[in-house]
Amino acid sequence: MYDQTRAQQPDDRPPGHAGRRAPGPEPLLPSGERDRIVRRLGHAVNTFADAPGEALEEAESAFDEATEALVNALMERRRVLRAGWQDHDPVTQSAELRLALREYREITGRLLRA
Repeated sequence: MYDQTRAQQPDDRPPGHAGRRAPGPEPLLPSGERDRIVRRLGHAVNTFADAPGEALEEAESAFDEATEALVNALMERRRVLRAGWQDHDPVTQSAELRLALREYREITGRLLRA
């Protein structure tokens, strides 16, 4: 489930009282990239009354940027996962394969819940 408080915390300041990161999956996009897209979308919403056409174009552009960033992040995550298990002997590397399977399951589940 989306945690707005955790998503808005900058990477340089660890969340929580003890300085630990909150439990849960790592965000798919870096916080700076997410923040930039959120600001663009917010700007579009705030300027809609004065310039609806321009606001919609900006919102569409923010959506396109978010989509592209997400696809790129997912492709990179897949590349890293694949490199970790492809070409390994399944018998001797079963623990690593199990971890890769968990990661595939986790990220696929997140996509299906979105």
